[in-house]
Amino acid sequence: METIARADLIELLQGEHGFSRQQAILFLEEMFELFVQTLEQGKSLKISGFGTFAVRDKAPRLGRNPLTGEEAVISARRVPFFRPSRLLRESVNGRSVTQGAPNDFH
Repeated sequence: METIARADLIELLQGEHGFSRQQAILFLEEMFELFVQTLEQGKSLKISGFGTFAVRDKAPRLGRNPLTGEEAVISARRVPFFRPSRLLRESVNGRSVTQGAPNDFH
């Protein structure tokens, strides 16, 4: 599976959407910062037709040090997660996306 990095996204914005390099960099930085700030505030970020980014609270639990086998307490923490929309799941699995839906992927 190929990975598309930040630099690849910048090139895509430049080539396919007419952004200058500086505009593409600024756009991505602003979008990522908006995502981070929203999640830091404990809010979810829903992008219709794509999915929802949110934060889940994890309770403290007992774990083990994999090197020593010694028990250790894993502290409570907040974990970001992504829940894909039905449209995204269907598209990724090669199924026809519902006709006329907003943000059609094809």
